[in-house]
Amino acid sequence: MGCWELGVGIVEFPDGRRVRGRGLGKSPEVGQDPELGVYLLGREPQVGNWPMLWIPWKDFRLPTSTDQALDILKQAHQRAAYERVEIACHGGTGRTGTALAVLAMLSGVPSKDAVRWVRQNYRNHAVETWQQKRWIRKAESLLEP
Repeated sequence: MGCWELGVGIVEFPDGRRVRGRGLGKSPEVGQDPELGVYLLGREPQVGNWPMLWIPWKDFRLPTSTDQALDILKQAHQRAAYERVEIACHGGTGRTGTALAVLAMLSGVPSKDAVRWVRQNYRNHAVETWQQKRWIRKAESLLEP
C-alpha cells in the first residue's frame, strides 16, 4: 500500500519516514488501517486484522525488556520506509511518545533533543515520566550498530 499521507497523528521524521501515533481508545479512520501495528501495552493486544508486534509495557512504566523493545522499534523504523506503520498505547501519549522518540533518534535526532522533537511534532505532553525520559537517553547507547 505504501506510506501515510500527512494528517492527524502522522509524524514525519527527519529521514522522511512517516509513522502514525495513536491512542487505542480512538478507532482509525475507515480505510486507514496500518500495514504494521506496534502496540505498547501491559497485555497482548486484540487489535485489527493487520500484522502486529507487541511490546509488553505497562502504563506509566518502561518496557519489560529494553532489548526486545528496541529490536521491534528498529523493525518499525525500517518498515516505515515502505509501509504504513502505527505505534499505539492506550492513551497515545506516554508510551507512544517514548517509542516515537526512539524512532526520532533512529532518524537522526540526538537523544538530548528527542523528547522536545516529539512534543513539537506529535503531542505537547508526549513522554510523560522522568523514567521514560531517562530510558530514551539510555536507548541511544544501545542503538549504536
